[in-house]
Amino acid sequence: MGLTHFHRLILPADTNHHGTLYAGSLLRLALEAGYATAWRHAGTEANLVLRRVLNLECLRPVPVGAVIEIEGAVLLRRRAYLVTGLVGTPLAAGQGPWLEALLGFVQVDAAGRPDALPAAAGPAEAPAAEAWRRLGERLRKLLRLR
Repeated sequence: MGLTHFHRLILPADTNHHGTLYAGSLLRLALEAGYATAWRHAGTEANLVLRRVLNLECLRPVPVGAVIEIEGAVLLRRRAYLVTGLVGTPLAAGQGPWLEALLGFVQVDAAGRPDALPAAAGPAEAPAAEAWRRLGERLRKLLRLR
């Protein structure tokens, strides 16, 4: 399915008293990017809800006025459940990602019970870059803990 790309200008309303991205805004942006990734993967018949935030790390401050990009990919797919990985692309040359996250979504029926993902949903595919390798390893560790 490939990567999804989510872009957003960080406005003063998104920031804390330090002028950097506020944690609540970070969670909202991660959820939007994660849902878009999951929905794109599952197809237009998807009826997805967030089941859990497995991991979310803000690795560096994001200043007001920055235009952010979050890449998303489905890293795990089960019958009714999938996990999206998110990577905030570097804000400046020579920096690593500013965000890494893992969000789990479940496909539900009209009554809100888990249901099989639509037939259009393909296999999970992790990109080869280092940040994605780290996310994949973190996901494997978290799945072992459950």
